[in-house]
Amino acid sequence: MSVVVTGASGQLGRLVVEELLARVPAGQIAAVVRDKTKAAALAEQGVELRVADYDRPTTLAGAFRADDVVLLVSGNEVGRRIRQHTAVIDAAKTAAVARLVYTGILGGPAAAFMLADEHKATERAVLDSGLTYTFLRNGWYTENYTAQIPLQLEHGLVGAAGEGRIGAATRADYAAAAAVVLTTEGHEGKAYELSGDTAFTLAEYATELSRQSGKDITYRDVPTPTLLSTLTGAGVPQPLAEILVDVDTSGIRRGLLRGGSGDLSRLIGRPSTPLTDAIAAALNI
Repeated sequence: MSVVVTGASGQLGRLVVEELLARVPAGQIAAVVRDKTKAAALAEQGVELRVADYDRPTTLAGAFRADDVVLLVSGNEVGRRIRQHTAVIDAAKTAAVARLVYTGILGGPAAAFMLADEHKATERAVLDSGLTYTFLRNGWYTENYTAQIPLQLEHGLVGAAGEGRIGAATRADYAAAAAVVLTTEGHEGKAYELSGDTAFTLAEYATELSRQSGKDITYRDVPTPTLLSTLTGAGVPQPLAEILVDVDTSGIRRGLLRGGSGDLSRLIGRPSTPLTDAIAAALNI
């Protein structure tokens, strides 16, 4: 039996493999990648590489084997993920894998905002497949904000989230949870609502960034049309900009990304990474 991670050269998948290497022998880990050269470092550590592409279903036929425990890391191409995920699910079913773990979104069926639609459809497809499953419903990544710190230091923050609180955690936190679920028993048929221990508003984020950077960073809450035009003006494609605006207005503002179940810290056996630490790491201080 192998623990198989799809999208293993991506931002989350790579961290999951690193966590797995600390838990099980490298020979028990398989990484599904589109390009072997981008995962050469994993092969050097003894991880098996399996080449497959979500967009080429025929390549997925050799990606999974009977009794594998598979992590389906959700694709990052909004609008294409249902087709991509369905191809992975079909291949996993054909191979008779032992369990399929899927990284969805916080709230699952109750996540009533546009970005969640493809995740909800994927969960339905997993249930319809009859596969033994575990759903990891990841909350917002802290990196969604900290990766933008250079721009924030220059222009501040703009959003439409109001006083909505965000239960964000780092990718490393979510990767640790995935590694636990992939390598331990008792997770069959379960859905974990994963979020950071402490939720923050964007105004609070700006305050903390100001404190650590020594610069006066403000958060401007703007009307929906203003945020949409700001994003498109910065080069974000219109369809993606509309989804990002909807995350603020339909997700964060309404409390749907606040979290608070405690599932994440219970799984990883430690507190989630505090916002203060995530900002400090991004600032390299």
